Amino acid sequence: MFKLWTTIVKDVRILLRDRVGISLMFVMPIILVVVVTSIQNSTFNLVNKNKLSVLICNTDTGQASVQLIKSINKIGMFKVTLVPNDKTEKQMGDAMHNQDAMLGVIIPSNFTVKVDAKSKSIAGKALKSFGLDGDTVKKAGDVDPLTLYYNPILQESLRLSVQGGIRSALQLVESRETLRSLYFSINEKQLPEQLENEMLNNNTAINEIPVSKDGTRATPNATQHNVPAWTIFAMFFVIMSLGGSIVREKVSGSFIRLKTLPTNYWVGIISKQITYLCVTLLQAAVIFSMGIWLFPYIGLPALNLPSDVLALFIVTLVCGWCAVSYSICVGVFADTQEQANGFGAVSIVILSSIGGLMVPSFAMQGFAKSAANFSPMHWCLQSYYSLFLEGGNLRDVVNNIILLLIITVVLQLVIFWGLKRKKLI
Repeated sequence: MFKLWTTIVKDVRILLRDRVGISLMFVMPIILVVVVTSIQNSTFNLVNKNKLSVLICNTDTGQASVQLIKSINKIGMFKVTLVPNDKTEKQMGDAMHNQDAMLGVIIPSNFTVKVDAKSKSIAGKALKSFGLDGDTVKKAGDVDPLTLYYNPILQESLRLSVQGGIRSALQLVESRETLRSLYFSINEKQLPEQLENEMLNNNTAINEIPVSKDGTRATPNATQHNVPAWTIFAMFFVIMSLGGSIVREKVSGSFIRLKTLPTNYWVGIISKQITYLCVTLLQAAVIFSMGIWLFPYIGLPALNLPSDVLALFIVTLVCGWCAVSYSICVGVFADTQEQANGFGAVSIVILSSIGGLMVPSFAMQGFAKSAANFSPMHWCLQSYYSLFLEGGNLRDVVNNIILLLIITVVLQLVIFWGLKRKKLI
């Protein structure tokens, strides 16, 4: 134990002198988690809270277009702004840029006439199908399409939601006119407003309940997504310090000198694992603390820790051990510090990309989705997500922990084989 303790003290002193390594292990992940969380939080607010600004150029003078604008406004996802009705396509684009609008809509000049003609035609056909007299002589054409302008940066999924919302508003206007025509043809009087609202308005409520494993109904935010992800990235980035440390000891002849002493290099390997495992735990503590206490002061959502704190500690411990094992493995096989740093940095970026830290796993297809299963970061991230996003407990993440332990044991065996092959032990 004395040998191990002495070696740990030596590794801590070497680590404290490595200021570049400390900055890469702590400062860089802190900057990343703040910047990425801020960007994603803005995106979440745009999609979930902020309304899309839409400019409407109404070239029609009838009531149907007025009803359409009211229906679009009632959808709840648009901030409607009316512009003069003499806008050309170029002028509409300029107006969108000047007013920072994401959408623009031009209502055709014959919109009311076309909607009215179509509604009367449909009402006549309905009366005829009932065995009543209906005016089906006039054949109404299709209503001229609306022109929708959109900012190219608008995501396709959001654009489809916009189209669905506007189509529902159009359908409401056309259905209202058809009901009025049908009612007037049968009763020869106007459709009462109360009856019209009862027939058109959908009063069936939809209850939205997020499903979590612990029964809580808190909706995850950008902080819950990013803090665990970039904590994992920080853990694996200890390779920049640990891998280089292994290489320096090989190059300086420390291994050879250890063979002349009554000790074993495994003491040094275990010492480095303990030292840098504590570093990974400290990284997690620092980043999680930032999410809990600092983020609210800079306008970001606070990090909500899982209810099962023991599971969080075990997951963090296993993730840290896996990261340390990978770093030592790279250091054992690298011949120079440049090789360790270069391969280590590139491999971490690749593993984080296919593991879901940079690109969500659900967005991957084919080979990339299968490759994610071979990235230890993927299983680290799934464990954290089960705790932070789904409200899971230790039982829910035990399978991920077992897989991470298997990967770690494989890395330890590779380290042993590499040390034997290089005759370092």
